[in-house]
Amino acid sequence: MKFLRALHTAYGFSVFVILFFVFFPLLLIPIVFKKQHHLVGVFNRWWAMALLTLMGMRWHREVRGKLDPNKQYIFCPNHFSYLDIVAMGLNPMNAIFVGKNAMEKIPLFGFMYRKLHITVDRSKLTSRYSSYTRSLKALEEGKSLVIFPEGGIITTQPPRMSRFKDGAFRLSIEKQIAIVPVTLPYNWIILPDNAMVLRPGRISLIFHEPIDPTGYTVQDIDHLKMQVFNIVEQELKKLNP
Repeated sequence: MKFLRALHTAYGFSVFVILFFVFFPLLLIPIVFKKQHHLVGVFNRWWAMALLTLMGMRWHREVRGKLDPNKQYIFCPNHFSYLDIVAMGLNPMNAIFVGKNAMEKIPLFGFMYRKLHITVDRSKLTSRYSSYTRSLKALEEGKSLVIFPEGGIITTQPPRMSRFKDGAFRLSIEKQIAIVPVTLPYNWIILPDNAMVLRPGRISLIFHEPIDPTGYTVQDIDHLKMQVFNIVEQELKKLNP
């Protein structure tokens, strides 16, 4: 069984690499033509669907609140597994990621990620400030964002989340853009962070009702943060009893 899982994991990684080279020419379009940024979300969706299909992995997406295609959102999912990034590629809305700069070190992939998404070195204050200002600019340009509010895979006890950081909620209030809590309940079982070996299971994404920050001020950051935390936590507890 362990051998088969290792073989499936190696196969999945190979499919990931091959699909990246297939999609790379397409990803050059929004890199060269900045106004076509919506294509980032489109290509991410195609890539995620192709990857999971070729790997023989089932997935289910549930959207509980109405997402207006003419509006922007900040999506805030829990983060326990590297599979979360693939899963969020299934986002029905076009969005770019705000994530750690370790991705930049991967040859070619790092170039693409740096050009299309927003990276941050959380150990450096200047990098955190830069990523925040770039996120503000992205919102001003009409983009939606995916931000893992835990700041990375931090917890050592999934499905228990780590404390949320302020960035996503400050952005939401400053730009008056709704936050969408997202629950990813099973990825930590399918691809554990401490093992990196694929296991059987179905990827599930739950997009909760958007939370409108109208009338909120910076003094309400903690309140908004706890609203999102509690929604995701309750869903994780229900699905992981």
